[in-house]
Amino acid sequence: MLENWPPRSSTPVSLEMNGARGRNCTVVIFVEEDGGDWHARRLRLAIEGLGATVITTSLKRCAFDTDLPSGLDIPGLDGELPEGVFVRAVSKGSLEEITLRLGILHALGASGVRVWNEARVIERCVDKSTATFLFQKAGLPVPTTRAAEGRERAIAYAEGRTPLVLKPLFGSQGNGIRRVDDPADVPAAEDVRGVYYLQRYLRAAEADEFSDWRVLVSAGRIVGAMARQGPNWVTNVHQGARPEAVELDAEARQLALAAVRAVGADYAGVDLIRDEEGRLLVLEINSNPAWKGLQSICDEDIAAALAGDFLGAVRMTMSAQCK
Repeated sequence: MLENWPPRSSTPVSLEMNGARGRNCTVVIFVEEDGGDWHARRLRLAIEGLGATVITTSLKRCAFDTDLPSGLDIPGLDGELPEGVFVRAVSKGSLEEITLRLGILHALGASGVRVWNEARVIERCVDKSTATFLFQKAGLPVPTTRAAEGRERAIAYAEGRTPLVLKPLFGSQGNGIRRVDDPADVPAAEDVRGVYYLQRYLRAAEADEFSDWRVLVSAGRIVGAMARQGPNWVTNVHQGARPEAVELDAEARQLALAAVRAVGADYAGVDLIRDEEGRLLVLEINSNPAWKGLQSICDEDIAAALAGDFLGAVRMTMSAQCK
């Protein structure tokens, strides 16, 4: 499906689009490993196409350093700071490692660097319990959910509520998700790192296919959307679901945009689902979403759209600092 890269774009991005001219601008893309994945490579090409200089590196290689005037050591910058940072990945690590990396993102933002998405947004999105709380606080419909510590309390909550879905508090692409059909199925605390994020199972009792929707939002607009269809109730493309083109109705569009506003994200992937009664709910949000599956059925050049929005935001920050 991807052999005809790049796809035609329904809204071509130019240097003038969104004020995104990138000349005399250096930005960093933080990736999982130096060089990046499929997404980072296309994003880099799109940003460079808009005239900016791009450095691709990982947060693992960055450091706080009091010998430097900026206090931050970003590979390739010789102690200087970039004008913008696009976060593709924070990378897995220990609590201390993740804290250090998020601290670097916080420090970059405090130093006037435009960070897309900034650390507080990543913190809100990566923790499913916080994201769900913020959705509910914003008045958005969400599945019945409880996140708490303690296996005995999780078992007590499961009584009379099964089937439930147990999800890792931190996780993506459907990894580690399991169905709880009986309270006895609740796993030991060490298997879930002590936290039980339990959500009402929303799939029909008998179904040949399962589906939900992924909506990619950037700079307050919908870039693209897809239905994820598959024989498995875990409908992530990474888990074998197939992406299909979909035309979102007004309710779905408004809900996706509202979910992104609720966490304050610059760009995000929003997952929507309908319950047994047809009610549309916000399921999850991802602050560094993949879009390879979406690109395969989307005419919009997604990397170009993200690059234009990102550089537009960087340019606005630079202009504000010059006043």
